Amino acid sequence: MSSPTPPVSPPTAISEAERSSAARLGAVLFRHRGWLPVPFLLVPLLAYGVIEPMNWILGAVLIVLGEAIRLAGVAAAGTVTRRRSRTVQRLVTYGIFAWMRNPLYVGNFLIWMGFIVISGVLWFIPVAIVLFAIEYTFIVRYEEGVLESIFGAEYLRYKNTTSRWFPRPPATDEEGEHHWGEAWRSEVSTFLQYVVITGLFIAKQKTGWWLGR
Repeated sequence: MSSPTPPVSPPTAISEAERSSAARLGAVLFRHRGWLPVPFLLVPLLAYGVIEPMNWILGAVLIVLGEAIRLAGVAAAGTVTRRRSRTVQRLVTYGIFAWMRNPLYVGNFLIWMGFIVISGVLWFIPVAIVLFAIEYTFIVRYEEGVLESIFGAEYLRYKNTTSRWFPRPPATDEEGEHHWGEAWRSEVSTFLQYVVITGLFIAKQKTGWWLGR
C-alpha cells in the first residue's frame, strides 16, 4: 500500500506591488546587485582626490557606523537578509528593523560614502547619492512587493508604521532573538574587502596614481 502524499502548500499569490513596473525593474537590479557597488569604488580609486588625515577620520566614522547597522540587521534577521526571496519564513520587525525597514542598505550606503570621503573625490558624493537612490529605490520596491506577497496584511501594517530609510524610534518595544555570532561570521568576507580597499587607498595616497595625472 502506498504512503499518502503529503499536502502541498498552495503557491504564494503575487501582490499588485510585486507586479508593478518598478518592482520588475527592481528584480533585475536585485539579481545583479553584486555589481552595483563597482562605480562607488572605481571612481574614488581612479579619479583625482587629495586624501587628508581628516578624510580618514570622517570616512572611518561613516564606515564603522554603517557596519554597525549592517551587523544589527544580520543579527536580528539572520543571513537570510543577504538573499531575500520567497524562502523567507518570518517577518522581522524587532531590533534595528523596528527603526527602519532596510538597515542593510542604509549600512551599505554609509560604508560607500565613507570610502568616497576617504578618497578625497568629494565631487562624486552627490553623484553617488543619486545613483544609490535610483538603484535601491527600485530594488526595495521589488523586495516590498515580495514581502507583501508572502506576508500580506502583516507586512502592510509594518510598512505603514516603520520608515523605509531614515531611522525613527519604534512605537512599541518589541523584543526578539539576535544571533550576533552568526552575524560576525557572515561579515568576515566583508571585513576582508574593507582591508583590501583601504590598502588600495593607501597605495593611491603614497604613489599619487589617478586618471589624468
